[in-house]
Amino acid sequence: MNSKSKKRTSTVMKLIYVFLILLAAVYIVPLIWVFLVSFKTNAEIFTSPFALPESLAWDNYQVAWTAGKLGIATLNSFIVCVVTLALSMLIGSMSAFAIGRMKWKFSGLAMVYFMMGMMIPVHCVLIPLFTRFSKLGLSNSLTGLVLPYLTFSLPVTIFIMTGFFKSIPNELLESACIDGCSIYQIFGKIALPLSKTGLFVTGLMTFVANWNELLLAMVFISDDTKKTLPVSLSKFVGPYNTNYSQMFAAIVLAIIPTIVVYCCFSNQIVDGLTTGAVKG
Repeated sequence: MNSKSKKRTSTVMKLIYVFLILLAAVYIVPLIWVFLVSFKTNAEIFTSPFALPESLAWDNYQVAWTAGKLGIATLNSFIVCVVTLALSMLIGSMSAFAIGRMKWKFSGLAMVYFMMGMMIPVHCVLIPLFTRFSKLGLSNSLTGLVLPYLTFSLPVTIFIMTGFFKSIPNELLESACIDGCSIYQIFGKIALPLSKTGLFVTGLMTFVANWNELLLAMVFISDDTKKTLPVSLSKFVGPYNTNYSQMFAAIVLAIIPTIVVYCCFSNQIVDGLTTGAVKG
């Protein structure tokens, strides 16, 4: 490689690093600002929104936790997200294995059917779901949230997991059949462990998406003891008055779990997405 090519490559890499730094700042700076504002009073927010807080108003977090009932709301969100996560990973991985590795006549149509679910926005089915759940007695219950959450999580789970299952060498599965493994043993002991990176990706995407979901939870749940965390955050915004300091404190408490999850499993997310892109 000559000197001109090296200089050109170095310039391109510098531009890429500058772009990545700016992109990181776009995402990180608002989080830092929200965290700092959560320690201010309402007067400080309006007079000096971008300055450091004069004193740390820890009362904002205490009031936000008690007045907004964030404790029970966090528990409700955790229950709904964990149940949805477990069901989506179980049903989605089994469906993806059947579509990707088993030979049957309508496997292609089944894949198209599930992929159609990715094109249907939740707003289109909101009213039919509400009327049907009201007749079945599922409205104003956590079960009424788990069912639509699971339905909208399955298409992405099946799409990603199908690519991972298709990447498994045929010789490995054939040797398992020769050794006398049943289809359930092949799935549980061979295919699923080899696709655990895909499970990490789909699981984290499902958890974060359902943790932050607002529309369905706001429409289906009216009881304060069953509201999820995003719905409880709306209590701090009123038609005539908004307590911004407590609202930002509540937002910080709400986003902490997702930040912790991403920090703990960021490597698995990147590995899973890149592996799925290469293997697909």
